[in-house]
Amino acid sequence: MNILVIGAGGVGIELATSVASQGSDISIYARGKTAKAIKENGIKRTGLFEHHTIKDVPVYETYEEIPKNHFDYIFIASKTTANDDISENLNRNRDILKDTTKIIIFQNGFGNDEPYLKYFTKKQVFCGRVITGASRPERYISEVTIKTDILLGSLQGEDPECLREIADLISKSDVSCKITTEIDRYLWAKMLYNCTLNPLGAILDKTYGQLTENPYTLDIMNNIIDEIFEVINASPYETLWQSSEEYKNIFYSKLVPDTYNHYSSTHQDIQKKIPTEIDSLNGKVIQLGEKYNIDVGTNKLIYNLIKAIEITF
Repeated sequence: MNILVIGAGGVGIELATSVASQGSDISIYARGKTAKAIKENGIKRTGLFEHHTIKDVPVYETYEEIPKNHFDYIFIASKTTANDDISENLNRNRDILKDTTKIIIFQNGFGNDEPYLKYFTKKQVFCGRVITGASRPERYISEVTIKTDILLGSLQGEDPECLREIADLISKSDVSCKITTEIDRYLWAKMLYNCTLNPLGAILDKTYGQLTENPYTLDIMNNIIDEIFEVINASPYETLWQSSEEYKNIFYSKLVPDTYNHYSSTHQDIQKKIPTEIDSLNGKVIQLGEKYNIDVGTNKLIYNLIKAIEITF
């Protein structure tokens, strides 16, 4: 099985190391210092899962040098800000793909399949939910800090059974990976968590847990959650809880305490002065709120504050 991983952040290296450790041929699209580090050191998975190191990983820095008609799967593990560029380049270089190649999007946010569906069919484009908390202490290392299932499925109603072989392959590497016909429910569960914590923690320079210790941030987070549930209820989508109150109970009693000391990826982006993924998070909530005539004023405020910070970079 030949797999191309586009994006060599923590999740990309985690996925690449996982499947390569089970004998699949892995190639990585990366550039600059990251490409150099992987060429020199290979890739490495550490942290909560079984540790693996894979040497001599092919790394491509342009689409033109990627082998043609070669890959069975393409994993999209980049920042969501790169989706338009990646989808356009894959379309221009579509001879990289076989007729049967499947694209699986492993990213934060919701609706990330949309740029790829401009060029590829619903039978080719799938989504994955990853919340393993992979950080990158070195450019070639993924350190897994949270151990949860990876889920694979289709937001377009396609049968996810065609992803069984890749789910089984990832699972053999000590990372539980399952297929589901309800990927939207799980992606919205992740959206609820990320939209509530990521931007606010970045704006205030606080960990997830610290946000729950302030009555003013609690009020903001509750409003974000309430608005997202109104959007979900007005849309064709569902999530794992029937009401915002039901979600808040698990959010404050279990989800946040388990990640009390974590800083969000949005926080890390702000610290590095690089664009965030806010458009795929609260920006998506705003887009759907406008579509279904739902007031999402708190999400808009948080979104605008992040955008105001980005302008200063």
